[in-house]
Amino acid sequence: MLFDSTLRRDLARSFGATLVVILTIVLTMMLIRTLGLAALGRVSPQDVVLLLGYLALGQLPTMLALSMFIAVVATLGRMYRDSEMAIWFASGVGITRFVRPVLRTSWPVLIVVMALALFVWPWVNQRSVELRDRFERRSDLSRVAPGQFQTSSDGTRVFFIERDSADGRTGRNVFILSTLADTESVTTARAGRIDIEGDERFLLLDRGQRNEQNLKTHDKTLSRFQQYKVAAGERILSSTADLPPKARPTLELLRTPTAPFQGELAWRLGLILGGANLLLLGIGLAATDPRRASNWNLMFGLLSFVVYYNMINLTQAWVASGKVSMGAALFGAHGGAFLLALGVLWWRDHGNSRRGWRSRQQTLAAAA
Repeated sequence: MLFDSTLRRDLARSFGATLVVILTIVLTMMLIRTLGLAALGRVSPQDVVLLLGYLALGQLPTMLALSMFIAVVATLGRMYRDSEMAIWFASGVGITRFVRPVLRTSWPVLIVVMALALFVWPWVNQRSVELRDRFERRSDLSRVAPGQFQTSSDGTRVFFIERDSADGRTGRNVFILSTLADTESVTTARAGRIDIEGDERFLLLDRGQRNEQNLKTHDKTLSRFQQYKVAAGERILSSTADLPPKARPTLELLRTPTAPFQGELAWRLGLILGGANLLLLGIGLAATDPRRASNWNLMFGLLSFVVYYNMINLTQAWVASGKVSMGAALFGAHGGAFLLALGVLWWRDHGNSRRGWRSRQQTLAAAA
């Protein structure tokens, strides 16, 4: 049918353009944030692009839902301003007739949102946690930039080193200032390298000296060495039991019905249900007066999107804290949004029917 094909083509075109704009804005913001984390030493500079990809995949369900919602509101709003809606309404097409082409256009997007929320989202968070944890558990020697003073991960040591090898495991002219509870020591060496023993790493220093001072008694000790071994500050990689709920697979959340896991599951299901409810709500919110050249319907739609997704986050917090059950939270938030969307559609449909009936009555009266 001409009605369905035209509307679906306009929706697809608007969705593609909106997704490109939103994706560009979000990627720019995430890039700035990731570069800031790299500058603070929280992530490796070599992993910035990889971490940016993980973050983009994690936010993709929200971006897809927002793009589809804006496409529905913008496309139908344009039809109102161009008086196309008046033609369709006069032809006997109600506002509820727009639900079918909108759903036929958006169901692939909803399927992608479901797959991303249920399967890709936990995988992305798990990979991000492992990436950051692998960076945090590096040896103290690999943390140091050549020619710069830098603090160790636990804040008890300050390093200076001139890197010698490309792999970062060997260096020369090593300086270490170590501050413990009651002692302070300065260790210098001509060369140093990383030695792996089992699951631990040690820094082996060659041909140097160590100056140690007791901060309580102020006694000083100077010692020279040909070789000296220092623990490299290795941390144990996070185990599966230590992963946060957002990094757990969906099947594991279903098998372990604890409050934090149910809160995360409510959030993932909320993304899917919210994306579907917003499509119905967008059809009703797209109505605008063609005599006024304004985009208040789009602004109101964006405000509704922000409020709805904040409600999804709020229900996650309530379920995770044990205040409400997952079923009650899903039914209350998304069931209420569904009823609201149906109510807006009913109100718009009956309002158009009344206006059409009045217009026909006026036309008949004028003809008589």
